[in-house]
Amino acid sequence: MTQPRAIVADDEPALASHLVQALSRAWPELLVVGVVHDGAAALDLCREQKPDVAFLDIRMPGLDGLEVARHIADSCHVVIVSAYDNHAVEAFEAAAIDYVLKPATDERLGKTVTRLRKRMATKRESSLDIDSLIAQLRGSAVAVTLRWIKASVGDTVRVFDVRDVIFFEALDKYTRVVTAEGEGLIRTSLKQLAEQLDPEAFWQVHRAYIVQARAVRSAKRDPAGNMSIALAGQTERIPVSRNRAELFKGM
Repeated sequence: MTQPRAIVADDEPALASHLVQALSRAWPELLVVGVVHDGAAALDLCREQKPDVAFLDIRMPGLDGLEVARHIADSCHVVIVSAYDNHAVEAFEAAAIDYVLKPATDERLGKTVTRLRKRMATKRESSLDIDSLIAQLRGSAVAVTLRWIKASVGDTVRVFDVRDVIFFEALDKYTRVVTAEGEGLIRTSLKQLAEQLDPEAFWQVHRAYIVQARAVRSAKRDPAGNMSIALAGQTERIPVSRNRAELFKGM
């Protein structure tokens, strides 16, 4: 068997580099023939290099990863690598080709490599039912749960695990992301975040705040009857809208 070849497409260079390094450990004989950061470049690279495998992020400028996959699925194995979990993931975990949450761990990539090696050692079938994937990921019935957040911290970009976020605060043009280890800014609105967060884990308590439920430590009212809550490790109190006060009844 000839040396397997792959391309990596991710709009975040740091995460693309992380994936390439992880692949070099999980699959030493794999040759990564190119790394690109937008969908159109990924499609061009696939046409030029004709790789055996394409590792594609979903959210990229121009063509997204699913649109690229749609064009190449008949000629190339596709592995979707995304920061987003959803109800379709379980279905693809049981399928021949993979859906990997990033940043990908060595252990998780090892399973992907095993699946790809088995598929490549036998007669190649269609790598992914792209139309089905698009329908499941984009359909109105699908709930997308955010797992990782890329936020600006000064002049750098950090990747935060959503599970570490204590609260989100809507500012003028940005949303503030606060964790115990630090904070950053994102351009995603609070409304968009609310649609992507697990509603059991994160509660929107005010038009300007979403808090992690397990971080809530206490609630109190001021003499005017306005409620606020204290969060683990935070000195600032978070205001609670009157129509959300019932969440903290009995505290």
